[in-house]
Amino acid sequence: MAGFDALKKVAVPKAAAVCRDIELDPQAVKCLEADPEPVEFLNALLERQLYPDAVRFLARALPKREAAWWACICTRGMMAQDAPPSSLKALEAAEQWVYKPTEANRRLAEAAAQATAFDGPAAWAAMAAFWSDGSMAPENSPPVTAPENLSSKAVAGAVMLAAVSREPEKAAAKYRYFLEQGADIANGGNGRPWQG
Repeated sequence: MAGFDALKKVAVPKAAAVCRDIELDPQAVKCLEADPEPVEFLNALLERQLYPDAVRFLARALPKREAAWWACICTRGMMAQDAPPSSLKALEAAEQWVYKPTEANRRLAEAAAQATAFDGPAAWAAMAAFWSDGSMAPENSPPVTAPENLSSKAVAGAVMLAAVSREPEKAAAKYRYFLEQGADIANGGNGRPWQG
């Protein structure tokens, strides 16, 4: 897998600022010693095949809406034909929020995730949408703001679960492809890089 040249939508100039609230493998932490830019850090993680760390990093570095979209496309790409209807509804609710990030759609994503009993990547894509903004408390209750990194944790969970949910022996190849999709989104694309 070739490295990436840029991550245009990542506004933070240094990777360490993105990683301040991410749990990383010691090898990944070592990659921060040179104070790299985000794209340099992501490339270092890929070179060392630290795919879960790369997923956590990119999920945190992307703007929340783009990160939720990344969770959606990874999930949709791995969704089984016989997936439970509740999982499909959770994924559709997450996608609906990405297309139109309203409060009503955010609340629908939460309800759809709950209906899955939080089982599988679609539930976590929906929770990424729900935790992206607004209150975590029930409607008409005093607001409870989600921690800033909670949405990215749900994105990372969705992407990692999608990588291992079917044919886990092919997880490394799926991680690489998902990271290509994420980098495409980070550069203004739709996350579906051309496959020649």
